[in-house]
Amino acid sequence: MALLELTNITAGYDKNIILKNLNLQVEKGELLSLLGSSGCGKTTTLRLIAGFSSPMEGKFLFNGKDYTHMPLHKRNFGFVFQSYALFPHMSIYDNVAFGLKMRKLDSSKMKDQVMEALELVDLKGYETRYPKELSGGQRQRVALARALVIKPDLLLMDEPLSNLDAKLRVKMRVEIRKLQQQFGITAIYVTHDQEECFAISDKVAIMNQGVIEQLDTPDRIYNHPETEFIARFVGFENFIDLAPSDGGYRGQDGSLFTVDGPAKADARRACIRPEDITIAPAGTSLPNPLEGDVMVATFLGKRYQYNVSTALGEMVVSTDQERTYRAGERVTLSLAPNKIILI
Repeated sequence: MALLELTNITAGYDKNIILKNLNLQVEKGELLSLLGSSGCGKTTTLRLIAGFSSPMEGKFLFNGKDYTHMPLHKRNFGFVFQSYALFPHMSIYDNVAFGLKMRKLDSSKMKDQVMEALELVDLKGYETRYPKELSGGQRQRVALARALVIKPDLLLMDEPLSNLDAKLRVKMRVEIRKLQQQFGITAIYVTHDQEECFAISDKVAIMNQGVIEQLDTPDRIYNHPETEFIARFVGFENFIDLAPSDGGYRGQDGSLFTVDGPAKADARRACIRPEDITIAPAGTSLPNPLEGDVMVATFLGKRYQYNVSTALGEMVVSTDQERTYRAGERVTLSLAPNKIILI
């Protein structure tokens, strides 16, 4: 049985429905990321799990217990906010100790746990300082220590790295992942950054308009999107209509394509990334050929990008080959059979 289960959750504010019959399971020790654009429902889902709000319909089970309307203070969940949410008038020690004080922990045990948490995030020796004396990365580590010090049953993180510069984000996501794996913490991580999400997660739930479009491992989502929305989200730019025919798939122009992946009887659409299309002079014999005319040729430094007009629509091709093509030139494209994804 999953540690956390959301079943048929509908949630929102007043008449504004944000989550619609949402179902989600998280296993113990797993880091699951909620990924999506602004307004997709990821933060609403996190706040509902944390206890900041309650669903209109549905059930939330945690470790087999009904948490649907469990008060926030009775949930032993750690929360790391986007804005750090540190108390500026409190020392780093008191900020980290805040949750333990609310639990009325013995002062000697409290000190041991606070110092242990600060050591975990490499901030031992900073306990007498104040938030204004720390860098953004250090403040975020204080926020992480404060969430970890209570030894949470679940760690919730709402875009915790969005206020940091790019280099520090990479460093911090490695630190978070290392701590999460080291202690087997079950965690839910909200972000809109695809690279960050894929780097840190065991599983990813991509959300769209209040529903989960796909829940899977990062590599499965990247290489095997199930819907056009997911495919566009993870970088596919070329889409063609295909129908099963003669052991392959036939395009609208009548051309037959071979697809190496698993057959899908209901597939009517396929996608392929720009870098998985080969471009060659017109008439070249290649697998899955598609004739077309170069509309635009763009030099991108290490690579060229070509926008090619074909009978199946405009195709975007990205290649590092030395041979270049000019606008108006007739070419043959080859769609790699093992790179065409049916959706």
